[in-house]
Order: sequence, then C-alpha cells, then structure tokens
Amino acid sequence: MNTFGGCTVIKDIKGIYLGADGNADSDRINLIYADTPFDFDKNFKALSKYTDEIRKAAVEATEEESVLVVVHEIYHSI
Repeated sequence: MNTFGGCTVIKDIKGIYLGADGNADSDRINLIYADTPFDFDKNFKALSKYTDEIRKAAVEATEEESVLVVVHEIYHSI
C-alpha cells in the first residue's frame, strides 16, 4: 500500500451511533485523518483503490465489527 503524505491519528474518542433498538449508543473509536496532494476528479480511480486498500488493511489489523472509510474533497485557501 502506498501513502500520499502524512496522517493524524486520534485515539480513543467517543463515537455515538444509533443502535438497532433505536437508542443512542456510544463506543470508543480511533480516527485517522490523511490527506493527498492529488486532484480528486483527475485521480478518482487511484483514490478509490487507495481507500479500498486502507479499509482492507484496517479490517485485517483490527478485530472491529466495522470499518468506515470516508473520502472528502476539501479546498484550502492560500
């Protein structure tokens, strides 16, 4: 797996979700934030493959019931 830059890891934060019974439940989660210098639209296929590999690695490395990978385009003002 290739990486495109640095990342930030925030461990043991409170995650809140709606349980199957309709009640709000909480769980401790880890958040990993990474960025890329690549243009989102021009490199969509490569970024999609990269996120698939991130999810696969996270599933293999943990005993978590679920792993969520989100990709979001952000514009920075200079």
